[in-house]
Amino acid sequence: MSGFDLSRIAAPFRMQPGLQRLPAGARHLTPLAAGSALWHEKKRVLESGASRLAVPGFDAGPAIASILAQARAEGIAAAEPVELAFEEDFAVLEGATSTLPWLCVCVPSHWAPEDKLGLPFAAVHAPVADNQALLAAGRQLVQLVTGGERFERSVWTITPSARYDQHPLRQPRTPWPATQDPRAFAEACTLRAERQTFFPVQGVPGQAVFTIRVMLQPLADAVRSREDARRLHDALASMTDAVLAYKSLAPARDRLLAWLARKAD
Repeated sequence: MSGFDLSRIAAPFRMQPGLQRLPAGARHLTPLAAGSALWHEKKRVLESGASRLAVPGFDAGPAIASILAQARAEGIAAAEPVELAFEEDFAVLEGATSTLPWLCVCVPSHWAPEDKLGLPFAAVHAPVADNQALLAAGRQLVQLVTGGERFERSVWTITPSARYDQHPLRQPRTPWPATQDPRAFAEACTLRAERQTFFPVQGVPGQAVFTIRVMLQPLADAVRSREDARRLHDALASMTDAVLAYKSLAPARDRLLAWLARKAD
């Protein structure tokens, strides 16, 4: 799996939408390699019956058809189940209600899809730290991404776990390494990033497919240059206490900053 481009990390760090428009021919989907670690994790969730959720009466057919049509447009031969066809997880965002009426999520990042189903935008993002700007722009953002255009954004964190599925009820949190040595600590950590995109549901105005591609890379491999180290250091150093708590980074911050400072020199 290709790594996350650290040049996308902004410093100082701010909780913000970070939406960028995509051209019509941009890629949204990534074929899932059968037998890969991600494939096995998604397969377990699919076989448990926990991969798809829908509000009563919602027809996911147009969304699934749109995902498969997007795959064909990208030259990807894919079929149902979409869970095992693509690295991405999926949801549908409905502009009229600002809700998520359908979720197809196998590898969430410390959130439970069943808690988000059918909720309005503000409720979905209520747990997010420093969310004032995000919530204030919520209605406008929903209308933007469900208006027929295509967008992308990225989010990232550092974690002690190299597991994709981080559902809080399926997977207990992995503790941070006990070592106080910054280098040994960093070598036991993983950079977890998500590329998120939006594209229209064909034939259903006001609905968008929301894609989530989780990418994992050993932190020591992800930080390839002094510039990478400085950028990540400055972003981490500028996080508020609320953001550090939300991302569970507070216990790791000092050791990560020490390692990154040495890498940046």
